[in-house]
Amino acid sequence: MGTQDLTFVQLNQLIGRKTGGISVYPLTSSVWGRDDPCSKIIVRGKSMVGRAEDLFHLMKCVLQEVRFTDQQRFKQFVSQSRAGMENHLRGSGQGIAATRMEAMLNAAGWMSEQMGGLSYLEYLHTLEQKVDQDWEGISSSLEEIRRSFLSRNGCIVNMTADGKTLTNTEKFVGKFLDSLPENPSGGLVTWDARLPLRNEAIVIPTQVNYVGKAGNIYSSGYELDGSSYVISKHISNTWLWDRVRVSGGAYGGSCDFDSHSGTFSFLSYRDPNLLKTLDIYDGTGDFLRGLDVDEDTLTKAIIGTIGDVDSYQLPDAKGYSSLLRHLLNVTYEERQIRREEILTTSLKDFKEFAEAIDSVKDKGVAVAVASQEDIDAANKERSNFFEVKKGL
Repeated sequence: MGTQDLTFVQLNQLIGRKTGGISVYPLTSSVWGRDDPCSKIIVRGKSMVGRAEDLFHLMKCVLQEVRFTDQQRFKQFVSQSRAGMENHLRGSGQGIAATRMEAMLNAAGWMSEQMGGLSYLEYLHTLEQKVDQDWEGISSSLEEIRRSFLSRNGCIVNMTADGKTLTNTEKFVGKFLDSLPENPSGGLVTWDARLPLRNEAIVIPTQVNYVGKAGNIYSSGYELDGSSYVISKHISNTWLWDRVRVSGGAYGGSCDFDSHSGTFSFLSYRDPNLLKTLDIYDGTGDFLRGLDVDEDTLTKAIIGTIGDVDSYQLPDAKGYSSLLRHLLNVTYEERQIRREEILTTSLKDFKEFAEAIDSVKDKGVAVAVASQEDIDAANKERSNFFEVKKGL
């Protein structure tokens, strides 16, 4: 049977039998020190040494030989994706809030939100209707999208194996690359789109809320230092744990610093509060200024952070991390500098970071996924604080 005759089910069976799995997904990220974001389609797979030829052949099948002709199956995919996104909004609203804030702050965040945030859910609703109304147009668009991202130029292959296997597998890699068209059909496109910068509340039927606030601390003049990773972890494990979770009654509260984009974000999970939680976020700078950390607590924070940075990875994860560092322009020397900065973090670094955190309080944007009742109460307490948007 030729590969072009394979059904979807047969292809899935072959992937399950001959490989450890193949996945295809988009990657978008800001790149530290660069204005333009990184945006790639990642094709990832693994297999036993003797199945390397099968792995590359099946990757080719997935990318080039899938036909966009089965209207009902495609509609099923769209419906499943829509249902999955709705469940994500209900059960993991903090993720939706995070992507929404990033989309307001940088182009990479906007791309991610279009492909995995509230905008994507809205698009899926429209697409679900269009499948029945204009299948021919959709099928043609899918083919055009495929042609636009498949190309030999700009393709990067990252392989992880022992030396002998890498040498023996070169011919399969070459054959795979030869099968790709030389250039994408539409050429390169660049843009710098963002969502309007505003406080936003996304309404869902819920008993609990997901509350976020974020800002770009690089724009306030902060320069990247490895101590920021230690400080972020400490804020999550002490200040946010005590105030948002223990006192506030939320299931969780955390903060995250994306060193590529400069976005510092606060998030709460299954939170009975809304404005009260935002006030806690805004108090983080004062918390840092009033902090008195003993040597033992500081050492534990540093060890916990360096453990995350140098965590054990299986070979496939090591290879993928290496690829990401290459794409995001993170050098070995850069990593060593950050590692040294983590290990030498002092109380002075905590105090100095307070100013960067204050810029999130003063210039940051808040996004909440919350009930209509809590949003109405918040907008009454602080006159029209949130722009209201329907989620579900």
